[in-house]
Amino acid sequence: MKKYFFLFLLSVSVFNLFACNNNAKKQAEQKTKKEQAQANIPPPQPAAFFPERYLPILENKKLGLVVNHTSMVGKTHLVDFLTQKNIAVSKIFTPEHGFKGTADAGEKVHNDTYNNISIVSLYGDNKKPTAEALKGIDLLVFDMQDVGARFYTYISTLHYIMEAAAENNIELVILDRPNPNGHYVDGPVRAPEFESFVAMHPIPVVHGLTVGELAQMINGEGWLKDGKKCKLSIIMAPNYNHNIGYDLPVKPSPNLPNTISILLYPSLCFFEGTALSIGRGTDKQFQVIGHPALKEMPYTFTPQKNEGAKYPKLENELCRGFDLSALDKKELFLQQKLSLSLLIDLYNTFPDKDNFFLTNNFFDKLAGTSALQKQIKQGLSEAEIRATWQADLDIYKKMRKKYLLYADFE
Repeated sequence: MKKYFFLFLLSVSVFNLFACNNNAKKQAEQKTKKEQAQANIPPPQPAAFFPERYLPILENKKLGLVVNHTSMVGKTHLVDFLTQKNIAVSKIFTPEHGFKGTADAGEKVHNDTYNNISIVSLYGDNKKPTAEALKGIDLLVFDMQDVGARFYTYISTLHYIMEAAAENNIELVILDRPNPNGHYVDGPVRAPEFESFVAMHPIPVVHGLTVGELAQMINGEGWLKDGKKCKLSIIMAPNYNHNIGYDLPVKPSPNLPNTISILLYPSLCFFEGTALSIGRGTDKQFQVIGHPALKEMPYTFTPQKNEGAKYPKLENELCRGFDLSALDKKELFLQQKLSLSLLIDLYNTFPDKDNFFLTNNFFDKLAGTSALQKQIKQGLSEAEIRATWQADLDIYKKMRKKYLLYADFE
């Protein structure tokens, strides 16, 4: 038991849960420019909340809206808001999790209707709008809440929307939203051979861009098919910059219920490619982690079917592990790095190392490289692994600066 308790303390210390003795002075001096920026300006807002900035562009156009449950103008959905303003919404396009944001991760989403407007799923038979689906549309509008991680698939949908818009000569307007993980850049940059729907772009796990900034990068770096360019207009998010945090008014997907889960997501999502559960099928998704084989761990939970988790990993099995839900979101925000500590520690602790990583290659897809899994198996420390990312990160950061729309954290 002592070994596991020590492991628990070691792991959560990565997130600054426990302060060292006599560090009150250090804590008092932690008024970084991020904290100061957050204290001295009004809170950031989505561009959609400021219709005077985009309604003139949309008037007298037949719109295709790329939206989901996060596409809110205050308490009104963007579709309803625009139709109330007599803006012609011809078609709705929806990503993973669907228009209502309730479908499971990876679950096929079917076409539907909303208030007699056709909904075309981009997570069903097609991930890219067809020319037929875009027929009669004058303008596309993208308004969805991203969380700033490469494997979060709303940005993959953005890519295909841009590609289809370029191929069909349709302008795309992005109503930008703050990035809750936009205050740092970290993780391995995706290798070319690992391109997939959870890793569309050669960017790090934590890319440090809003959707609008990433769209500029996709265009500018020629990442669309055949190097095409999408005609792009970006309506910026007021009061946002990369030094400040953002508490989302609507959970972005079924298994990211709160700010803690969103801040932990870039680090904990790697466990999706392992035998362990990260809380799907509980009310603490991406805040707990465990497995039945970790028999001496103090915290327990049992995944069961719920909204957004029809078939959760380790369903109805008593899992033992860690509860990170009580972590301080301010401390997590200030951490400014993707953590590998729990991943490395739990691999080393897991009794059946041969079956820790799933055999479906999903871990490598999430990492964007086969190197990370190999490094963990070889026993490299977190510092040694992070050092192997640095050259690629330096190149990426220089590229990123060309596409920033908001004040940066450096």
